[in-house]
Amino acid sequence: MKKFDRKLVLEDGSEYYGFGFGSNVDRVCELVFNTSPVGYQEIVSDPSYTDQTVVMTFPLIGNYGVTEDDYECMNPSLGGMVVCDYNDAPSNFRSVKTLNELLEDFDVPALSGVDTRKLTRSIRDFGSRRALITSIETSRKEALEAICQTPPRHDAVSRVSCKKRRYSRTADPLFNVVAIDCGMKLNIVRSLKRFACNVVIVPYNTAAEEIEFMKPDGVLISNGPGDPEDVPEVVETVRRLRGKFPMFGICLGHQIISLAYGAQTYKLKFGHRGGNHPVRTLETGRIDITSQNHSYAVDAGSVDNTNLKVTHINLLDNTVEGVECLEDKVFSVQYHPESAPGPQDSLYLFEKFTRYMSEAK
Repeated sequence: MKKFDRKLVLEDGSEYYGFGFGSNVDRVCELVFNTSPVGYQEIVSDPSYTDQTVVMTFPLIGNYGVTEDDYECMNPSLGGMVVCDYNDAPSNFRSVKTLNELLEDFDVPALSGVDTRKLTRSIRDFGSRRALITSIETSRKEALEAICQTPPRHDAVSRVSCKKRRYSRTADPLFNVVAIDCGMKLNIVRSLKRFACNVVIVPYNTAAEEIEFMKPDGVLISNGPGDPEDVPEVVETVRRLRGKFPMFGICLGHQIISLAYGAQTYKLKFGHRGGNHPVRTLETGRIDITSQNHSYAVDAGSVDNTNLKVTHINLLDNTVEGVECLEDKVFSVQYHPESAPGPQDSLYLFEKFTRYMSEAK
């Protein structure tokens, strides 16, 4: 019988044994879980998971391999992955490599054979914690010392944002959008292009004056990793641009817009990650099933003291899922309307963004 060769050690001293795949590197990351039944390639390549080890609650992972077309970024920065049952012999005519090979390519350590139900319950009960994927030979004392000696990083957005301006054009464009890249998923750009938008993708620290000089029809603030208060330069850019152009924020962009208007954010106990979160639109009562990936939320009480109004609420925990300033044509949502993969209920938000841009012309 094959013996365990790697393990996961949490900062509370608990240990979970398993079999290593992907990279053999030791790495300390924040431990989170994702409830999506499909989409492990998109999760691995989503920049929002920078510095996080993701526990997949769906038991079988790797069974359809990795394809050329399903990346959300081309340089994945996931911290690590933990699964119950890993399949290294995928069956899929589109597959070009295994998940193991993808993780090896980008130096991401992973662990299989773990009781992910028990581990997920621990995260839900006690919150997200830091953890180390390491060799079975590493003692608990050595592992805890490694966790203590590895300080949390606060530069995730600067590491995953593009380094220079780039363009993504579509046939017969009606609008020109500047997208501030805080760790943007590729499907956000694809979705904008589906709604007749040419997209200029700019680094997170692009000055407001430079964006104004481009004369866009609208500005999008993307998703991305980490604490929104770690990127005050983006908050200031939004503060200086609000009212000048229609603006649309997604996930981290939602939190940044809220901060720019004077609201506050806080860290959730274990975050929202997965494609099954019900969200109510307050104006209509409509309920969408949404895809989410975030650790922070906007404080509902703090929104009352701003020019924003809450537009969407998460039905699982009543957290704020959307805000809007009608006067400025600025709105944002905490979830991912572009999904990829996941429910398509919220694609109408891109149409709303184009409607605001059309009205502002």
